[in-house]
Amino acid sequence: MFEDLKPHLIELRKRLGISVGSLIVMFFVMFYFHEPILNWIVEPLNIALQEVGKKSVHAADGMVTTNQVGGAFFVALKVSFFAAIIGALPIILAQIWMFVAPGLYANEKKMLIPFIVGGSGMFFVGVAFAYYIVTPFGFDFLITFGSFKFTPLINIEDYVGFFTKIMFGFGLAFELPIFAYFLALLGLVDDRQMKDFFKYAIVLIFIVAAFLTPPDVLTQLLMAIPLIILYGVSIIIVRFVNPADDEEEEAEEDEEERLEKA
Repeated sequence: MFEDLKPHLIELRKRLGISVGSLIVMFFVMFYFHEPILNWIVEPLNIALQEVGKKSVHAADGMVTTNQVGGAFFVALKVSFFAAIIGALPIILAQIWMFVAPGLYANEKKMLIPFIVGGSGMFFVGVAFAYYIVTPFGFDFLITFGSFKFTPLINIEDYVGFFTKIMFGFGLAFELPIFAYFLALLGLVDDRQMKDFFKYAIVLIFIVAAFLTPPDVLTQLLMAIPLIILYGVSIIIVRFVNPADDEEEEAEEDEEERLEKA
């Protein structure tokens, strides 16, 4: 049995090696540009802190601080790693596809470019949605709330960790149609299964949104609603790629109706 798995393990090690190597290279590249990247990351926070002074006549503007020796250096490492993952994403997706490609048909193997472009594009769309729509609302509410009594002193280490969690969360969430297409292509899911799972998916979506977003209803909804829409889009995609057998579906519907009447 091990001999049968050995070629797959060798291939997996090769793909992981290339992925990790690309990530390391991108890390050093992004570390060189960590200052403009950090400025981009902190910009929504600075805007929210400026709002504190505008909304409260007697409260000072908030401040971004660090309470660790070498805190700025570790923040630069975190920022560089975050940017490196995004930069290396097309290569990582390509390695994932190449690993599973031997098990695909010839026409399916041609989907490499669409998979890389679609997967990377949807991740970037998710990050952009989080940055330009979710964080302005979320940070404005969380930071300005109670600022008439307290001056917000935001720890940069905590903020960067919080920010990257939101960005990755939305980036991965927007990959849902790509994952659904991939699973349908492998024959692991069809549109009927996704329709049947929809009510459970809504519950899971709100749980994930509550975990990945700040503790307020507004930002949770801003993540949950697009995810529900993306789930609906995924059902349409799966229906084109791997539709359920109509006769089997009709038989199950008839069985459900019979049970309801009974």
